[in-house]
Amino acid sequence: MGGIDYTLVVDLIYWRDPRKTGIVFGGILVVLLSLTYFSLISVIAYLSLAVLLGTISFRIYKNIMAAVQKSNEGHPFKQYLDYDLAVSGDQIHNVVETVVTHLNAIAHELRRLILVEDLIDSIKFGIMLWCLTYVGAWFNGMTLLILSFVGVFTLPKVYETNKAQIDHYVELVSSQVNDIMSKVKAKVPLGKKQQ
Repeated sequence: MGGIDYTLVVDLIYWRDPRKTGIVFGGILVVLLSLTYFSLISVIAYLSLAVLLGTISFRIYKNIMAAVQKSNEGHPFKQYLDYDLAVSGDQIHNVVETVVTHLNAIAHELRRLILVEDLIDSIKFGIMLWCLTYVGAWFNGMTLLILSFVGVFTLPKVYETNKAQIDHYVELVSSQVNDIMSKVKAKVPLGKKQQ
């Protein structure tokens, strides 16, 4: 079964090979920052032109070097030209099946929260939505996407480096929140599910 090699993704996120991670992180960050100032079509066109200019220059350079050295190295991109880019029906079926599974789980959870199956969970959801209105007023979607992307590449490494201290403080906050929630549940009996 084809798909994403999750060990490669984890290695990128945890900066196991800083050179590879830097290239991926920098490249995607440049694209995201470009999208904040230019349209999607412009960004795609400029990136494609840059790649095309690079490949044409490299091909001309290799042809000149082959002519000067009187060698017959062949096409410099031969291995990439021979690579099969066809997508199989099984790969598409697996992706669609995964997406449908996640969409069904999201729809079920939203139905449960919106139709107030559990009062406390629905109130938490409402508070979260209310907080998101403030986040939306402060930041636009692209800013949040960039911050999330930077967070994906920095927070796991920070956690890995400072695991003991972070776990200690998370445990303190978690115990305080649990104490407050138990007091609220004791005062508000409506939140209990009926059997």
